[in-house]
Amino acid sequence: MKPPILMRESDASCPDETRDPLPPRATSTPIVLLHGGIDHERLRPAHNAFRYPAFCLRLPLSKLADLEAGGIAYNRWGLVSFHDRDHGARDGTPLNAWIAGILAAHDVRADGEVVLHAFPRMLGYVFNPVSFWVCHDPAGAVVAVVCEVCNTFGERHNYLLAHPDGRPLASGETLHANKEFHVSPYCAVRGRYAFRFHFAPNRWLARIDYFDGDDALPLLRTAVHGEAETLSVAGTRALLRRYPLFTISVILRIHWQAVKLWLARVPFHRKPAPPLEETTR
Repeated sequence: MKPPILMRESDASCPDETRDPLPPRATSTPIVLLHGGIDHERLRPAHNAFRYPAFCLRLPLSKLADLEAGGIAYNRWGLVSFHDRDHGARDGTPLNAWIAGILAAHDVRADGEVVLHAFPRMLGYVFNPVSFWVCHDPAGAVVAVVCEVCNTFGERHNYLLAHPDGRPLASGETLHANKEFHVSPYCAVRGRYAFRFHFAPNRWLARIDYFDGDDALPLLRTAVHGEAETLSVAGTRALLRRYPLFTISVILRIHWQAVKLWLARVPFHRKPAPPLEETTR
């Protein structure tokens, strides 16, 4: 494994945010695998940084039926599979209806393709700390991103990022949301997030900086990134060799990092009640 990449404020991004400056256009997006990693750095009171290899699906909701042709079981058991009930309302509501309902409730017009970035099930299991729903207008421009966040207590919350005037989101611009949802016992539920995304066809980058009240320096810096590979049966089969026990490793790594913070005596915060609202904008 490569050594941790420490993300400094002087860095444009991790890996590179200088590309793709124009608003994205995606009128016909295929399903792809995104191979890359998850980078994380905590700056205080104890420093902790890591990078883990990871992959995810970039899945247009209009192409769900194409999963089987690429070797991914859809709504059934498989070595690699995707299930609608792992996202959204989880009560049988179709995914496109669920995301459309959130957008309509917040007066966001995104009548084009919706592209979900998420982990699939591996050997029947999945845990997505965060999934990204990238919502386009009919011309293919991104007008909203919904971040669906899950914690290890089985709770979920959404952060809706969109401009009040409905204009498209540009690659690399910074978007903000107040923190309303408990994720880690080593972070209080206060402060705000700063999000930056890059939507290029051949790569994906989501950067999230968490400010706990000190706007001069974030407490946490996180980046999720990947390079695109066309979905194929051979590529799907290779996932089990390339990312062995992937879901289990995600969960174990979350707890291992928590143990490291406990040993470093980082202050512990008890879990508060979840927010009353499903979505924060």
